[in-house]
Amino acid sequence: MSEPSIFTKIINGEIPCHKVYEDDKTLAFLDIYPAAEGHTLVIPKTEVEFVWDMDDEDYSAVMATVKKVARHMREVTGKKYVGVKIIGTDVPHAHVQLIPFDVSSEMFNPQRTDAEPHHETLAAVAEKLRF
Repeated sequence: MSEPSIFTKIINGEIPCHKVYEDDKTLAFLDIYPAAEGHTLVIPKTEVEFVWDMDDEDYSAVMATVKKVARHMREVTGKKYVGVKIIGTDVPHAHVQLIPFDVSSEMFNPQRTDAEPHHETLAAVAEKLRF
């Protein structure tokens, strides 16, 4: 058996996160290297590498959470749009990225991963978005 993904470790409480939303099947938390303020990841609590390989129940649960979090995010941030990305290359655990924006170029801001995450800022954003 391979080692649990970093997201499974977050689900299990072994690694902290800036949680936005959680239910029995899903977890939504801030990306520590956000492309925009509020950049959130929605994951299933069952470790599956690719979104398209989730069973129908988990897929439906993730997409219901994506919708719920995106609507809430739009309301709280005041941004007109919430972009959705499913890339699946960085962590071998299915995840959907939600990125609030007003202008399409904001959706494609590069993520800086060369600096330490600013956890105080992330905690404040998570507090604002949490529900």
